[in-house]
Amino acid sequence: MKIVDMRVRCVAIPLNAQLRHNTGVHPGYLLRTVLELITDEGIVGLGEVGGGDQRGALLKLKPRIIGMDPFHLETIKLKTLRAIYYLSNARLYAAIEMACLDIQGKMLGRPVSDLLGGAVRESVPFIAYLFWRYDRPGGGHDAHAEDMADLCEELAETLGVKAMKLKAGVMPPNEEARVLELCRDRLGPEFGLRIDPNGVWSVPTATRIGHRLEPLAIEYFEDPSWGLEGNAAVRRAVRIPIATNMYPAKFDDLGPAVRLGAVDIVLTDIHYWEGPRGVKDLSAVCRTFALGVAMHSGAEFGIELAAMLHTAATIPEMSFAGDAHYHYLTDDIIEGGLMPYVDGAIAVPTGPGLGVTLDEDKMRHYERVYEERGDYYARFHQDPYRPDWYPVVGGL
Repeated sequence: MKIVDMRVRCVAIPLNAQLRHNTGVHPGYLLRTVLELITDEGIVGLGEVGGGDQRGALLKLKPRIIGMDPFHLETIKLKTLRAIYYLSNARLYAAIEMACLDIQGKMLGRPVSDLLGGAVRESVPFIAYLFWRYDRPGGGHDAHAEDMADLCEELAETLGVKAMKLKAGVMPPNEEARVLELCRDRLGPEFGLRIDPNGVWSVPTATRIGHRLEPLAIEYFEDPSWGLEGNAAVRRAVRIPIATNMYPAKFDDLGPAVRLGAVDIVLTDIHYWEGPRGVKDLSAVCRTFALGVAMHSGAEFGIELAAMLHTAATIPEMSFAGDAHYHYLTDDIIEGGLMPYVDGAIAVPTGPGLGVTLDEDKMRHYERVYEERGDYYARFHQDPYRPDWYPVVGGL
């Protein structure tokens, strides 16, 4: 079996609101580049990657994988990820690995989870991922902690989720701390609480807010300050587990993070950590150093969500509910539409490969949406209501 062709398409799916974060705004839609690898036996493997329009970048790698056996992932990885530094893009390789695993599973008639060691759970729990919103359903913007607590209660009721995470670094830190206090009061002592300012807070601010949150017994404080040194400083100062999807977010930084004592929990990410197999490698290192593991969300559509589900299902110690932007999407590009939440969890697909199939009508529709609305990553996640605003790390 050989890879004989590659197709790449960019699609955009509307959201039910504009989602704010500390570097800007997802402006009412998310966009992904969809990869299809075609074999000489007619099997098509699906992959997906974010970060804006990646079609050109993937097509530059096409000559390196045409003619390759999709089972020979180590060689494909060497040719597309580690060959020369300026093509060393883990996100691109991860999409290719995802598609190759999809091909392998389809050929063998087995789900991807079986290729990764076998599932130890049939479904994966997810959180209520809370973003401060512009133009929320029903109108208006989120402006106060009560708005976020209301959203958390709504998601707990409609999705059945049993934990939340606030995407912080947007409003004043005290107001964001108050969100968690309200959620604890409203949802009780067993509901999981998390907060993630994505490193924008200074060490003094993160320490002060961490001390305020200590009585809430939150699950973790994610990237409270910038870099390995910032996280390590906050970890020494507060009695809350420190999590990260930023430092480390690649194997080069994992050793220094362990030596510095910068992290308690690593949020695995299929794209940052070199595909599903890379996440398995990361989990083994975390097991060695007694670090917790959780699953990060990269604003995925159904293809990558399926890969996340298959991967998380094979990691016994992944006891934290995963992140997902998924509940903000209004549709999906896979047949059957959005995967359903049941008691706060999404079932691991059971079909061969990733277990999902592209809906070509929806692909064509959301390709047109992308053509009309464009690549907002090229606009640096501008804030439509504050056109002159820009992020300042450590400014709070």
